[in-house]
Amino acid sequence: MKISLATVTAAALSLGAAGCGGKKAGDSGDGDGKKALKIGLAFDIGGRGDQSFNDSAAAGLDRAKKDLNVSTEEISAKPDEPPADKESRLRLLANKGYNPIIGVGFAYTESLVKVAKDFPKTKFLVVDADQCKVSGPNVKGACFSEEQGSFLVGAAAALKSKTGTIGFIGGVNVPLINKFEAGYTAGAKKAKPSIKVLPAKYLTQPPNFDGFKNPALGNEAAKGQLDAGADVIYHAAGGAGIGVINTVGQEKKWAIGVDSDQYNQPAVAGAKEFILTSMVKHVDLAVFDFVESVAKNTFQPGTKTYDLSNDGVGYATSGGKVDDIKAKLDGLKADIVARKITVPTKP
Repeated sequence: MKISLATVTAAALSLGAAGCGGKKAGDSGDGDGKKALKIGLAFDIGGRGDQSFNDSAAAGLDRAKKDLNVSTEEISAKPDEPPADKESRLRLLANKGYNPIIGVGFAYTESLVKVAKDFPKTKFLVVDADQCKVSGPNVKGACFSEEQGSFLVGAAAALKSKTGTIGFIGGVNVPLINKFEAGYTAGAKKAKPSIKVLPAKYLTQPPNFDGFKNPALGNEAAKGQLDAGADVIYHAAGGAGIGVINTVGQEKKWAIGVDSDQYNQPAVAGAKEFILTSMVKHVDLAVFDFVESVAKNTFQPGTKTYDLSNDGVGYATSGGKVDDIKAKLDGLKADIVARKITVPTKP
């Protein structure tokens, strides 16, 4: 279920007086005395249907609905909203008795930790915890080694490039997306030291987060890198990356997707044969792991990192475009897991 920001704001105001004394999760059972979990999930910009980051979170929520005894409610963020709206959204879900509650995206971190203090019996997860830090006995942070997955697709880009020039397009210039750039460049240089990696192009600078949702921005950036000679371009730009993939595909060059396996996604159907691979970030796994821990009463606060060692990140093989270099990529993966290769997190 999606509800508008106006609904969120109005509801939050009406529930504000309830404060910590609001309805607590688990008030209703499933008929045999066992309490059914009510999961509340607040999406990042773009929401369900972005065919990237948010959809990966949605997949984890859908799996929880299928495999566990849960009901759910979803709320989407609004572009350029003030931080207070994120807090209101989380507080609304808590007051309505949802437990556990999930905030998708690093921008929720501060608000989620704050709200969690007021609802000590409710468990909270923030996906992409800012700087991989959270606090509170009822708070979990999911972090990802995006640089490691990006290293592998960077190697793929270098090995597949015919012009010897590749590019990277980031949505918003923030430390999280800098990790993607750093890993991609390092992987490309490791696989082919002579490769030329164009200067990274970031679509917007904070506090403007249009770079995660506006495909037109991705389209223009891709044109610029194609004109500069790149024949493989990796995007870490959420919904804006749809513009990158389609533009690169129109020129019959290689595009690399992000977060989800973007090969079979409808928005890029016309370019699918030119999607080399995707850097897969298993947000779905983090969401499901968290819900399952609450359901089984095994929840532990703190942070958990998803990386190559636990298949929290990786690369997609859909379409068979990297079959000929898979052995090389898997060798690099093994070296990273064995700590023979240390992947940088900063460009």
